[in-house]
Amino acid sequence: MLTRRRFIAHTAIAPLAATALGGSASFAFAQAGVDVAELMQPGPLPEKWLGDEKAPVTVVEYASMTCGHCANFHKTVLPYIKEKYIDTGKVRMIMREFPLDPLAAAAFMLARCAPEDKYFDMVSLFFEQQPAWTRTDKPVDALLALSKQVGFTPDSFKQCLTNQTLLDGVNAVKDRGADKFKVDATPTFFVNGMRAKNFQSTDGVDKTLAPLLKS
Repeated sequence: MLTRRRFIAHTAIAPLAATALGGSASFAFAQAGVDVAELMQPGPLPEKWLGDEKAPVTVVEYASMTCGHCANFHKTVLPYIKEKYIDTGKVRMIMREFPLDPLAAAAFMLARCAPEDKYFDMVSLFFEQQPAWTRTDKPVDALLALSKQVGFTPDSFKQCLTNQTLLDGVNAVKDRGADKFKVDATPTFFVNGMRAKNFQSTDGVDKTLAPLLKS
């Protein structure tokens, strides 16, 4: 668990149901799903999602801001999903925090502190520029420079990263994912309550979603 002390030390700053599938199920999903009602229950932080809340398919992603595979997904696969499935009302995509280290927690906190309509802009910015702030001796300075692009000041930046309630919330989202839904790596995707095995390529996305969207 990320404690405030450990976080500050590292950052240098004081109602869906599982769907029965045909022959593609073994490709698309792990054998066991989770309790969909429990999965869809919001945690201590407000849910952040893209798409129509009434879409027939809901994807829940657990991600870490410092995860290279997560960054690749958000840069190369998510735009495809957004154009083909989200913007057409077929998929709602929820993003949940699963920080693998204090620096990832810091980035999530900053996204949460941004204006509500800028949350995914911040997420995209941090993933796009991931090497700039994860591969430097001064990651906090790099995060501040990026955050200034969406209106943060040094004071609001520091205030955000020392918000114990927010840090506790990020921790709680991660802990719930690990304890209740057995999330142990990032990115992890649940599609209508089933854990998706091949959701990190456009081909895998299509094969996963096709059986769920048959009319």
